[in-house]
Amino acid sequence: MLNRRVFIGLLCLFSVINAFSQKENDSTSVDLKDTAIIANESLVKREIDPLRPSKAAFYSAILPGLGQAYNKKYWKVPIVWAAIGTGVYFYVRNDNQFSRYRDAYKRRLAGFKDDEFYGPGETPFISDDALIRAQQQFRRNKEVALLVTIGLYALNIIDANVDAHLLQFNVDENLSFRPHYQYNPMEHSSDLGLTFNFKF
Repeated sequence: MLNRRVFIGLLCLFSVINAFSQKENDSTSVDLKDTAIIANESLVKREIDPLRPSKAAFYSAILPGLGQAYNKKYWKVPIVWAAIGTGVYFYVRNDNQFSRYRDAYKRRLAGFKDDEFYGPGETPFISDDALIRAQQQFRRNKEVALLVTIGLYALNIIDANVDAHLLQFNVDENLSFRPHYQYNPMEHSSDLGLTFNFKF
């Protein structure tokens, strides 16, 4: 009976010593010695201007490309000018062609036979019906060119606005979302997951 009490006493003593001697490893616990503390001096804080996107859109509405220059995206300015300039060029070109055919058709209705589409004899190079069809085609091309130009102008404003919003988007290291893999040597197991860090 005495041996049994001594044995149980020693067993309890060893279990208490063992409990205090082992450190419990938990994959979710964080030790302050292992984490880096970020000093406030290393953080660069930028002020957010809530009116910046509307300013960029307003500048692009006044002069196409000016909003892109305000956002310091200077490489976009020639692209904006080329896109809108191309639309204006096709509008003016189709308008001039429409005016040529319309003036010739008006002169024929007035009884003249001296327009640029009339031949040296009594037969014209282009008939009256062809002049009407040409006017309809160039009017349609002119309207399409006008719609494309207006669309490119609106796209210029939208691009300046969205770009100004994205310039203020927070992409620093204090805000991160990345996968992690952790191996636990005590249990011979691994943890796989996602970590979301947001540091103030």
